[in-house]
Amino acid sequence: MRKGEATRQRIVAEAAPIFNRQGYAGCSMQDLMDATGLEKGGIYRHFANKEELAAEAFRFAVAQSVKLRTEHLAEIPGALDKLRRAIQLFVERPSALPGGCPLMNTAIDADDGNPLLRELALKAIRDWRARLAKIVASGIESGEIRRSTEPQRIANTIIATLEGALMISRLEQSKGALRDAQAMLEAMLNEIRRGKVA
Repeated sequence: MRKGEATRQRIVAEAAPIFNRQGYAGCSMQDLMDATGLEKGGIYRHFANKEELAAEAFRFAVAQSVKLRTEHLAEIPGALDKLRRAIQLFVERPSALPGGCPLMNTAIDADDGNPLLRELALKAIRDWRARLAKIVASGIESGEIRRSTEPQRIANTIIATLEGALMISRLEQSKGALRDAQAMLEAMLNEIRRGKVA
């Protein structure tokens, strides 16, 4: 890896927690300079502007979260067990970065203020939904999950339930809401299991 690319990656990794905690608008150039140890010109040698750096920092943060919360998932046989493990990892493993879930933070922060970050957050949600829906679809195909199940609906329910519970848990500084969400999602997975009376 060239020195310039290594420096760019270091800047992204050091800026990501700042953006995640403070948001795009709340993060100043001074904050970024303090975090990276570089002057403004040193940062802008690698990024056209603050928005480009924020976008790269978000991509980095989401990649870290996905890695943390999908680790060894492919090795688990059975769609329902995969979904259970994905839910468990979300509940038990805190965010890879200080400040909480980068997807939730950025989605809220950029909802009406930054179109680029909003698009990136939307893409991350769609990718997450697609990963979950693919697991559900594979369970339908293998006969593990009832044919009447709609993969996208299940994926949306898992994401909305987990992210909403995470928000409550952060506010209450307790994992209670996340544990409740996990229990309710377990009940949903039991309902879609093939062989269950509809």
